[in-house]
Amino acid sequence: MSEVRKGIEVFGIVQGVGFRPHAYRLASERQLIGTIANTGAGVAIDVQGPRQAVADFLAHLATDAPPLARITGVKVRDLPDRANGNLRILPSREGVERRALLSADVAVCDDCLRELADPADRRYRYPFINCTNCGPRFTIAHDIPYDRHRTTMAAFPMCPDCLREYEEPRDRRFHAQANACWACGPQVALWDGDGRCLETSDPIAEAAARLDAGAVVAVKGLGGFHLAVDATDDEAVRRLRRRKGRVGKPFAVMAPDLDTIAAFCDVGEEARRLLATPERPIVLLPERKPSPIADDVAPRQARLGVFLPYTPLHHLLFQACRSRALVMTSANLSEEPIAIHNDEALRRLHGLADLFLVHDRKIARRCDDSVVAVVAGRPRPFRRSRGYVPVPIPLHVEGPPVLAVGGELKNTVCFTKGRLAFLSQHVGDLENAETYASFEETVAHLQRVLRIEPEVVACDLHPDYFATRWALARKGVRCVGVQHHHAHIASCMAENRIEGPVIGLALDGTGYGTDGRIWGGEALVADYAAFERVAHLAYVPMPGGEAAIREPWRMALAYLAHHFKRSLFDLAVPFVEQLDRGRADVLLQMLRRGVNSPLTSSCGRLFDAVAALLGIRQRVTYEGQAAIELEMAIDGAQGDAAYPLGIVPHGACWQIDTQALFEHLVADLRQGVPTGEMSLRFHNALVHAFARLAGLVRERTGLQRVCLSGGSFQNAYLLAHLQSRLLSEGFAVYTHERVPAGDGGLSLGQAMVAAHGR
Repeated sequence: MSEVRKGIEVFGIVQGVGFRPHAYRLASERQLIGTIANTGAGVAIDVQGPRQAVADFLAHLATDAPPLARITGVKVRDLPDRANGNLRILPSREGVERRALLSADVAVCDDCLRELADPADRRYRYPFINCTNCGPRFTIAHDIPYDRHRTTMAAFPMCPDCLREYEEPRDRRFHAQANACWACGPQVALWDGDGRCLETSDPIAEAAARLDAGAVVAVKGLGGFHLAVDATDDEAVRRLRRRKGRVGKPFAVMAPDLDTIAAFCDVGEEARRLLATPERPIVLLPERKPSPIADDVAPRQARLGVFLPYTPLHHLLFQACRSRALVMTSANLSEEPIAIHNDEALRRLHGLADLFLVHDRKIARRCDDSVVAVVAGRPRPFRRSRGYVPVPIPLHVEGPPVLAVGGELKNTVCFTKGRLAFLSQHVGDLENAETYASFEETVAHLQRVLRIEPEVVACDLHPDYFATRWALARKGVRCVGVQHHHAHIASCMAENRIEGPVIGLALDGTGYGTDGRIWGGEALVADYAAFERVAHLAYVPMPGGEAAIREPWRMALAYLAHHFKRSLFDLAVPFVEQLDRGRADVLLQMLRRGVNSPLTSSCGRLFDAVAALLGIRQRVTYEGQAAIELEMAIDGAQGDAAYPLGIVPHGACWQIDTQALFEHLVADLRQGVPTGEMSLRFHNALVHAFARLAGLVRERTGLQRVCLSGGSFQNAYLLAHLQSRLLSEGFAVYTHERVPAGDGGLSLGQAMVAAHGR
């Protein structure tokens, strides 16, 4: 039988996921000879043997790949036969184009958990047990190829037993770069609040006992520290909230298993699947009432953010805890980046944490937990970070290499390379020096690992955003400003791998418009290269500018003044009756004179105004709080009743007029209509108005495809009902399932617009 020899290059996430042993086993079973090696591009394979055996090897190479592998391409070429040889796995090779992709961090697998619980196993209760199928990747890697000496595990030389596993191609731990055990790997310690190591034979059990007693414990994880308390202890949760300076923003809750979560949350089939995936995101779920979870975990919310343990240390902590639910929130002061280093945690969290459960494996990259909701039966990412980054988003077109630097809030950055887009982990709000430094570190790290030299840098049009200033300061590279809402729609198009033009409904809080005003309630006709604004919410002034975002009562006053003028004080509704007349008169003077009162078409500010008018929220302590609580206020109200929203021609486009909306809100407030019913009618008003608007644009343009994007579409009611309404009217509707609809997905859209020649 004739023999053939093939040179094979495999691209994608094929390092650190068991791909080389997979290839070795396939070749060995077919009695092939040759070599297998990691390279900067991926995995290089050279195999020789009978023609049919080689063909069978190639057929199974991708189809039977390990579960964590993500293959983006395979190249095969003919090679001249070799005289003889054997089958070997070679050391990693460099000197070729960097195309290999890092895997994301992966939750501990069932095989490792069985060993963790087995008293006869040498890794019994070892907090860092892992194998090729699980464990840290992105957060310990300095560079690629993904080899141990390029990770933070380089500080831990393997013992003979671990080395034997590491070098045996048939072992589950073959080239598992984080492979370790009690004898040679990282160790855990428990520190007091001043950093003194406590004398204890079991630091995890001692930390659990302190948690049960009400202590706040900083726990070092994969991408940073968590601050943990017993989620059922009201006083402990209040203490954590006071110390952290987090007045009302919900905390995430970790529970040991799905059955425990189901005891205090409604867990549907898709949510159950998401909770148990290797990514282990935080999933937003309806909370059951009565609930054992302390009220202050998620005040004035109908949902809890819950997730399962994803490290061996988490599992061991729950085995030792009496509590079956722990708050696990990012270890930082409000709005700062998550702490990742032991000394950094001690310095920044001093006074926040009573104890520190630390270990000596360094974290190379900050990476917060990911957050996902299930809406209309599909996953909707709110924050795409640990578990998902740096897995690329596949693109349907190839363009020049681009760096997009995102927006000011919920910042992410994006690099494009060929037909792949690499979104960074969640960076955060670029409002302080620590987060800005994290932004710069994130850009530098991704550029180094991906080996991308961008030809274009894309940024938001807003001239005062930190990311925009950073982009404009780059020398020797073209900088492209991208309108905020165009970027949102382009992000949705890119994720769904479609070309324009489309009808884009972009609803959010703040975006700098091409007219210098603050947009946020927009209908666009857009492709990647350009857009036309065809409709928007009517402009109203924001009294005090940024202060109106922090104090929704200002927007309520602005809308009432806009529609009722001075007669607003005769409306006889609780909001007006409870106004501080002196402060209200100052704001009304600002509005009349146009002093520090920029005009906005923001849907987010309309949500704020309605929430304040209904008495739900006058001041916010975190972004989007008023809108979130207004959605939560629906609380079981049902029906299709809607307040009227007028759509009127305005020059070359349409305007959504809110006069009738506020007249009906005021009438319902006077009649004592329940708050939930008024919230429902408001949400339905938006659904009906934007569906009608899409119909008008379709009549004018013939377009059938609608993209929904922007932070307002993280409102589950609005997204589900508007999508359903549009589908029923014959539209093809595209939404976000892989990147956030909010500003966390903005950089993807910026990159696509910039790549298309803007």
